Amino acid sequence: MVFFLLLFSIVFLFVSVRLFLYRTVLVHRLKKWGNWIEDRVCDHQLLKVPELDENNQENMFYRKVYTYLNSLSTIEDSDNTNLISGKKLNSIILCVDDDQTVVDTFLGARVSWTNRVEWIEETNVSKKTFLLKVKKRDKRRILQSYIQHIYRASEDVESRCKELKLYMNTTTLTDDNRSKNRWSCVRLTHPATIETIAMDSDLKKKVKSDLESFLKSKQYYHRLGRVWKRSYLLYGPSGTGKSSFIAAMAKLLSYDVYEIDLSKVVDDSDLKTLLLRTKTKSLIVVEDLDRFITSKSTTVTITGLLNFMDGIITSCCGDEKLMVFTMNSKEQIEKIDSSILRPGRIDVHIHFPLCNFNSFKTLASNCLGLKDHKLFHQVEEIFHTGSTISPAEMSEIMIANRGSPNRALKSVITALQINGDARKTVSRLHHDDVLTMDDSSMTETSNVFVMDGNCNVPVVKEIQKLYGLIRMKSSKKIGPSDQFSGSMERS
Repeated sequence: MVFFLLLFSIVFLFVSVRLFLYRTVLVHRLKKWGNWIEDRVCDHQLLKVPELDENNQENMFYRKVYTYLNSLSTIEDSDNTNLISGKKLNSIILCVDDDQTVVDTFLGARVSWTNRVEWIEETNVSKKTFLLKVKKRDKRRILQSYIQHIYRASEDVESRCKELKLYMNTTTLTDDNRSKNRWSCVRLTHPATIETIAMDSDLKKKVKSDLESFLKSKQYYHRLGRVWKRSYLLYGPSGTGKSSFIAAMAKLLSYDVYEIDLSKVVDDSDLKTLLLRTKTKSLIVVEDLDRFITSKSTTVTITGLLNFMDGIITSCCGDEKLMVFTMNSKEQIEKIDSSILRPGRIDVHIHFPLCNFNSFKTLASNCLGLKDHKLFHQVEEIFHTGSTISPAEMSEIMIANRGSPNRALKSVITALQINGDARKTVSRLHHDDVLTMDDSSMTETSNVFVMDGNCNVPVVKEIQKLYGLIRMKSSKKIGPSDQFSGSMERS
């Protein structure tokens, strides 16, 4: 008897669950059919939110809508949803797919968004638009409030889930030589931070302060009638950390990075188009500027580069952006037209030299976890002889020997000694009595504030005096005399 009661209970429970599920599915189906009928009975209005505005620039509201729709729970109920890996390990996020429709409700009104993608055969490019479908009777009541709701919700999502991107320009062309898909992107996952960069601590504080000050200076720049942008020149040998520093800047500011490869730019007009397609809160990078200027194979002219750096196009779309240019050869600065390095085009110069003892200690702390060691004194003495290597080389030595800090430091000492011997040999072979001078000191009459790793005070007058004496002794042009408004030098 007990067995039959138990069996009856199980069967009853099974039937009840099936009826409940059937009822749930039935209610869902009825609701879906009801919405389908309502959509065809009621008058609706379609509102478009294009990706680009009439000037072919980014429509900021399009990005807000995209972020907002991806945050809705109803995206799970629509068709063709994309599954994308998230920032955390094994995490998955949902993203709106092409031609996907997402339903939303606001103040009792039901609306729908469709991610419409059209392919324009004439130009061979895709045109992306969000279509908002709302009942005419609800439009006047909810539209303004709904738009403000989207702005607030998207900004909240962006602040919580900010994911930096690295954009790269492409050279995909159509048959009529028109460019398409100008930017492709990946996640900016570079681990470098301002704190891990091997740089003089005082200079690091000044750079960080300068960047943080820029973030708060919108009203100040606009009151001066200037575009809210700032430009940096990073120069020094390969392996000294320029690229890592760019990634660290982006992470500090929470800016996306747009890296422009000038060899893939069609012409001056194409360079302007690339600039127009960048977003606000972005860091625009042109690496190896010295190679571009000395190269004869590029199709971008010097005039086009100057307009890109500080022309009318920049004044129209340059707000809340940083431009960063890099050069490998310090000596090339002397050969560059002074108009390229003037304030407004290049505001801050930062020299990335080979390793000194301070940067060595930073690398030893990062790579080996050492704050001090009995061999540090010997390393410091070798640095005093003028021997040095690049931070990248030193990092590789430490990483390869990270299992034994003692062996790592001995390997560093050996590498420094070999480098020092090589330098002495080259010096004997190419001995020349040439007067050299750091470009940050080449200031004659401009109001320059020099930020050096070893001092915290303005040294303009002293530099002007030194430069004047040198000019009296040498008629050779040494470099761009007063073409920048700030210089950060690392000892």
